[in-house]
Amino acid sequence: MSLVCVTPSPIAGSLSPPPSKSAAHRALIAAALAGGGTVRGLQMSEDIAATLRALRSLGAEASLTGDTAVLRQGAVPAEAVVDCGESGSTLRFMIPLFLAKGIPAVFTGGGRLPQRPLGLYSELLPAHGARLTRLSSAPADFLPLRAEGRLRGGVYRLPGDVSSQFVTGLLYALPLCEEESEIRLTTPLESAGYVEMTLSALRRAGIVAESRVDGWRIPGGQRYHPADVMVEGDWSQAAFLLAAGALGGEITVEGMDPASRQGDRACVELFRRFGAEIDEIGGRYRCRRAPLHGIDIDARQIPDLVPVLAATAALAEGTTRITGAARLRLKESDRLTAMANGLTRLGAQVEEQPDGLLIHGVGRLQGGEAEGCNDHRVVMSLAVAALGCDAPVTISDAQSVAKSWPAFFQDYQQIGGIAHVIRDR
Repeated sequence: MSLVCVTPSPIAGSLSPPPSKSAAHRALIAAALAGGGTVRGLQMSEDIAATLRALRSLGAEASLTGDTAVLRQGAVPAEAVVDCGESGSTLRFMIPLFLAKGIPAVFTGGGRLPQRPLGLYSELLPAHGARLTRLSSAPADFLPLRAEGRLRGGVYRLPGDVSSQFVTGLLYALPLCEEESEIRLTTPLESAGYVEMTLSALRRAGIVAESRVDGWRIPGGQRYHPADVMVEGDWSQAAFLLAAGALGGEITVEGMDPASRQGDRACVELFRRFGAEIDEIGGRYRCRRAPLHGIDIDARQIPDLVPVLAATAALAEGTTRITGAARLRLKESDRLTAMANGLTRLGAQVEEQPDGLLIHGVGRLQGGEAEGCNDHRVVMSLAVAALGCDAPVTISDAQSVAKSWPAFFQDYQQIGGIAHVIRDR
């Protein structure tokens, strides 16, 4: 475990966020299923390392040179043990893929991953040829999990208001089944931007998934085709930089695609609604501090933005209401509780709601100590909130940023932030 001490300071400069973790997962999986392909612009993080491990367990060979991964078909294993680390995406994407390939596998994970729900797969997949067996003696743990059998096509009915990772896992796996399949959503789709990213990656790999009013029709017996993919910048990470500009001075965020399918591209408009001054020219976004005010935010399509939006709202005059975020209780931490507690410790006025937060903004926060809850987005959000504090902020679990942005604090220092990481608490 490590601590980070963040001292309030003015922010200025230009910076590119890491490449999109979500896009990288999808490109790597498509290349592995194609038996070949190149993925450029990668930045290694714990989650991407977990997906590469899983793909090697699936039978892919992956060689890394700099920021480029080249994937080839390797020997298909008779069975596998798949260590998903703390990556929910890796776990939920890979379970149906191993089943579609008919490779028995035991899935393991660390942190809070064993407690993150897999019940939807337990309900859906056994009716289509799968056998799922929980191997843990802990009642709250879904992992370790043994998955065996061969997945068959057919009609898959599932709610759209659970994690979109389940939808993506099926969209990748069902084209490999012999039979035609349908995914039918029984409730409106949330986090739709992530599913759009999946569909875009599938089209690039030559996979057909026909959109229907309530889901998709997926022909069986399809083949993935190799592609050369450049991973785009990550809008969910760009949001931390825009927030730093809105709270701490001025920053230019570079290397972003204004037409990205990432749902978190909505952060630009949300920060404008808060009152931040944001100009865009050719994928470069300049964000300058300005008087901020509270807004209402429906987070159903943008759950990953909630922690950094909450940090911004704590320093925006008036009240901000964040709703539609109940799923955040099942992430690396209970992010609603984590952000409510962390911001309150720094002097904010936050009321936790069943599906969101009610935040009464103040002009400045006092600073102090806050728990990072071993959650990368919580730690980074509290570091951004420190820019509006009168005294330094000490945050626990600083090492958790390695999950998605290992160089976060070095980059934070590059734009003027003052952050001192202390190892081994």
